[in-house]
Amino acid sequence: MSAAGAWAPLRRPVFRVVWIAAFIANVGTWMQTVGGQWLLLEQHSSSLLVSLVQSASSLPVLLLVIPAGVVADFLDRRRLLLAAQAVQAVLAGLLAVLTAAGHTSPELLLAFTFLLGCGAAVQLPAYQSFVSDLLPRTEVGQGATLSSLGVNLARAVGPAIAGLLLAHLGVPWLFALNALSFVLFGAALAATPSQRSKATSGVRATSWSTLEAGGRYVTYAPVVRRILLRLVMFAVPANVLWALLAPLAERHLGLGASGYGILLAAGGVGAVAGALLLPLVRDKMSPSLQLTVAGVVYGAGLIALAFSRNLIEASIILLPVGVAWIAVIAGLNAATQAFLPDWVRARALSVYQMVLFATFAGSAAAWGVVTTWIGLGTTFAVAGLLLLATTVAGLWLPLHRTDIGDRTAVPYDTSPAKESAGSDDPLEIVVRYHVSPEHLEDFLEAIENLRTSRLRIGATHWALLRDAADPALLTERYRVASWADHLDQHERRLTPFDRQVEQRVDDLADAVEPARHLVFVPVPHRVAAARE
Repeated sequence: MSAAGAWAPLRRPVFRVVWIAAFIANVGTWMQTVGGQWLLLEQHSSSLLVSLVQSASSLPVLLLVIPAGVVADFLDRRRLLLAAQAVQAVLAGLLAVLTAAGHTSPELLLAFTFLLGCGAAVQLPAYQSFVSDLLPRTEVGQGATLSSLGVNLARAVGPAIAGLLLAHLGVPWLFALNALSFVLFGAALAATPSQRSKATSGVRATSWSTLEAGGRYVTYAPVVRRILLRLVMFAVPANVLWALLAPLAERHLGLGASGYGILLAAGGVGAVAGALLLPLVRDKMSPSLQLTVAGVVYGAGLIALAFSRNLIEASIILLPVGVAWIAVIAGLNAATQAFLPDWVRARALSVYQMVLFATFAGSAAAWGVVTTWIGLGTTFAVAGLLLLATTVAGLWLPLHRTDIGDRTAVPYDTSPAKESAGSDDPLEIVVRYHVSPEHLEDFLEAIENLRTSRLRIGATHWALLRDAADPALLTERYRVASWADHLDQHERRLTPFDRQVEQRVDDLADAVEPARHLVFVPVPHRVAAARE
């Protein structure tokens, strides 16, 4: 893809306005985080307390993002985002007033940080799916890249701006600007024409299985599983920078708020440079090689920071570190979004976000504890060595290809028994295959791929049985939660890749009997007791 093509969605006015507004809101969120960290550092000089600010903002994503993904797939995403902005604006504004009045204790600050994190958790999957609805299918991949880029640019630029403003305005104003950023994002959303979500067309499967769909899809999608593994391998050691840069600036380098702001700005400049270079790098490096190079640069940067002794040295080190950060985090997120099909995008992305923020929350607290044992400089050096080790290990865990075909749904020509779609009872589908012995080995290999496909698009159980009297007769049985789920499979969940897998199985069989659909019949316990 050319660099011009990568920026194509920004030429669409609606997408551009929403993207800019979301970027401003994310900048405000990171300004809030930096303000909270510096406030605790000034008042209590505790590295552990400082690291807990990031944990408190990340933990809600771990708790709420999965149900938020389900809600985002079935409710109006624009209204959901508007409600989230309103709640976060009120919370941030109230925290600004309390801080200005001198009433913000560490416990109160962490509580407000947690509540603001809850708002962010609710809106994360909704926003990432909403921006895809604003674009034609041919630009969804580029839109996903830009969306991820905006979030991660804000992660770098927001702290940089906060650090520069900290010495001049003070912490309460950072909190107030965060509240204003939510108001601006809400205004941009209100001005956006209502979009009919691609994910809400057709049948809505509303059973408990909708909550599990994102996790099930990820479980049976090797592409996404490998992305998540590499994400954790990078983020655990890399997050020491964002969790403990404030105490490193004050204690290790002897800097005040202005110096801290310059360090954050250096990382932000590197991230912006990385964002501009990312489309060009993709044409010259495979995703796995990009991860390796970025991991080495970032790991070496952490070690160098441990031995830096002044502002100039640390700022120079943070420039390539910022480039490496944006290359990994934005690159993996964009690859995930572009790979996922429409019907499960919000829910599967919620799994991605849960893993990402759980890693941030856990690693931030863990590095805070480690620092109390071995000191700041040694902690950064250990994290750098760990990142170099995980990067080397990643050479044996390359990313899978994400370009395995069109992810647009391809419905069956016919759907099963639509008149029964109202039933909430579990459903079992039975398909019988007649397979000659010479094709059996190839058939079993092909049906293993079909098993993964069935489970990925919603089956809760799957089995293959052989007839004891006729070894050539094989029976496939799989279960779904309800008729609505099965109709969803027929009308919205199958991609061309899934259809090819199914067709391969059919081609290797001598005959395929029409599928039977068996509805579970609940038997009252009193009937069974009477028979006994």
